[in-house]
Amino acid sequence: MKKAVGYVRVSTEEQAREGVSLENQEAKIKAYCELNDFELLEIFTDAGLSAKNLNRPGINKILHLARNKEIGAIVVYKLDRAFRSTIDALEVTSELDKCGVGFHSINERLDTKSPLGRFFFTLIAGIAEMERGIIGERTSDALKWKIENGEHVGHIPFGYKIEGSELIPFLPEQEVIKLAKELRGRGYTLQAIGEKFKTRGIRTKRGKNQWYPTTIKNILMASL
Repeated sequence: MKKAVGYVRVSTEEQAREGVSLENQEAKIKAYCELNDFELLEIFTDAGLSAKNLNRPGINKILHLARNKEIGAIVVYKLDRAFRSTIDALEVTSELDKCGVGFHSINERLDTKSPLGRFFFTLIAGIAEMERGIIGERTSDALKWKIENGEHVGHIPFGYKIEGSELIPFLPEQEVIKLAKELRGRGYTLQAIGEKFKTRGIRTKRGKNQWYPTTIKNILMASL
């Protein structure tokens, strides 16, 4: 059986989006490996991180295994879990190909070990980047319109709520910020603060009981 590893990722903004949860991605990868007779060694996770660059712990560990020829396949649920840039996608898969490692994307049904799969991988990576650019332009235009009309733009930061077009302090979340500062001052790590919040049933802005270190860091930085 070919040895394979999986890779899953969510960014802070995507954690509540249906279909990209870590659990969902892991389930799809396990099913895919079983169907294709892959020996799934491990699923690497980058939680709370964007894919703007390749400097991610999970990706780095996988590339290390590939370069040492310890695996024969990498499986992701969707192409954008691993790459946001077409250049990054092509450079990494080119290196994987030299190492004899195939890259499999379940959602796009891609397998870079075949010539046709390689062609479609290049095509889809380019289209995905173009779509992100178009969405970025539309978002920019929408924000410009809101600003010109005096509307609040951007996400609502933790500790605040919106009334009309104004941001005002939200007392329950301000208390959470106060607790985070207190714990940090007592030497708690970001991870430990998140665990404390989960134990107490404190919810994130999106109502989740899952606190990542980056989320805690963002709260502390925004309150400075």
